[in-house]
Amino acid sequence: MLPPKVYTFLCACFAAMGATLYGYDLGVISYVIVAPDFLRVTDNPNDNYMGFIVSSMLLGAFFGSIPACLIADWFSRRMAITVAGGVFIVGGILQTACQNKETMFAGRFFAGFGIGMLGVLAPLYQSEIAHPSKRGMLTATFQFFLGIGAIVAGWIAYGVQQTHPNDPIAWRLPLGFQMAPAVPLLLLSFLLPESPRWLMIKGRDEDALRTLARLHARGNTNDPFVRGEWLAMKEKLGQEAAIDQSWSLIFTDRTNMRKVLYGIILQFSVQMTGVSAIQYYAATVYKSVGFSQNTALLINSLNNINALFGELACILLVDRVGRRFPLIAGNMLAGTCFAVATALAKQFATGGGSRGQGIGFVAVLFIYNFAFSACIGPLSWVYPVEIFNTAVRAKATALTCMAAWISNFMIGQVSPKAWTNIGWKYYLVFTVCGFTNALTFYILFPETKGRTLEEMDLYFRETHWFVPGAKTPAVSAKEREEQLAQDGLAQERGLPGSDAEKGLQGDYNHHEHI
Repeated sequence: MLPPKVYTFLCACFAAMGATLYGYDLGVISYVIVAPDFLRVTDNPNDNYMGFIVSSMLLGAFFGSIPACLIADWFSRRMAITVAGGVFIVGGILQTACQNKETMFAGRFFAGFGIGMLGVLAPLYQSEIAHPSKRGMLTATFQFFLGIGAIVAGWIAYGVQQTHPNDPIAWRLPLGFQMAPAVPLLLLSFLLPESPRWLMIKGRDEDALRTLARLHARGNTNDPFVRGEWLAMKEKLGQEAAIDQSWSLIFTDRTNMRKVLYGIILQFSVQMTGVSAIQYYAATVYKSVGFSQNTALLINSLNNINALFGELACILLVDRVGRRFPLIAGNMLAGTCFAVATALAKQFATGGGSRGQGIGFVAVLFIYNFAFSACIGPLSWVYPVEIFNTAVRAKATALTCMAAWISNFMIGQVSPKAWTNIGWKYYLVFTVCGFTNALTFYILFPETKGRTLEEMDLYFRETHWFVPGAKTPAVSAKEREEQLAQDGLAQERGLPGSDAEKGLQGDYNHHEHI
């Protein structure tokens, strides 16, 4: 008998454990690749091999995205989460028991395959169970749990390496522990309520109504808000059922293509802020400004805690301040931080550099990491999944996640060579991209705060691609909730619904015209 929003939040947190697997991998790999026994087992790999050990997980994630959306559409969101947990455990076993770099590649690939599936499924499931007024908060928990995984990984790996630096346990124990969050995903996902939108896709309208009531009204199927949301879903899905719902719907509809393009731009922009380069190769980054390897790994562990506070800030504020402003401001601050970091790193590369400048470099990266975690990282999961309609949401989310993984793979692969060949100049890439990202979001990305999933198609059709010149009145969550409740009451009385509900029919007519 928990309050509905608390119950829904806890369901979202369970799904977000999939992000813990990804965050743990981000946090642990920088410790593993410098462990002496790991280097011995993998035969001291060169920069190319080391880059591929890091990025093979991301290659697996890329290939895991499409199967995730297919299983989610065919068998349900819950079933797909269960399968992803099982695949990840296979990868974890291979990594923990590896005897050569080939086994490590295989383990990283399978673990990445599971992570790629969960990168699609967790935000997809969270957005489909969320109350419109709390959708940003629920989906932002994905990044928060990613941060928890990174913290746990960092401190476990750091502690083991302090006590057993040259032993196999220094890297095998941290790699083995990553399987722990996958066990409940494998065994307990059936306890989650199924996505009401998936139930309605399968023609189980009454089950969808009961699930909505369970999520938002303590099981009261006559609640006006629940009836209004159920009516809007039924109306929208009824219209979508009359058109082709295959992959071609994404590529033949201009609005769907526009939204997929925005998702891909957003995911690539995240990696071009430099976050993965710093996370994967933390020891290299901090050693370059005068710190020992042990101190560098400690700094990275502390920075993971710093990031968690930023992610918490996003969860608390995203449904108040929206999506557009944090993306613009966060990227501008990221570019500024890397501009300062570049100047400081240059001092060390040219034979100078003081202790104070090294500390200044760390401080700037802490500011950057907080800004990224509060304004950029969480929204890369929130924004893409909420702008698609139900007919293409799973497929389109898979495409945008593939962009995330392939861009991440690129950074993981090129970073070792970049630091070897151009050193501090590599930071200039992230400096420039922070500002170009901000400009792109300012021009192209409309605000989506407070709008229901069912109205996103109409909203994007009516919003000009050049957003600064477009008139798109903001909608408060309270206004949207009242509108849905009015629609529910109107349905019971046999009266016409709100203008928002009627707009769905106009959206359908637009599809018919195309």
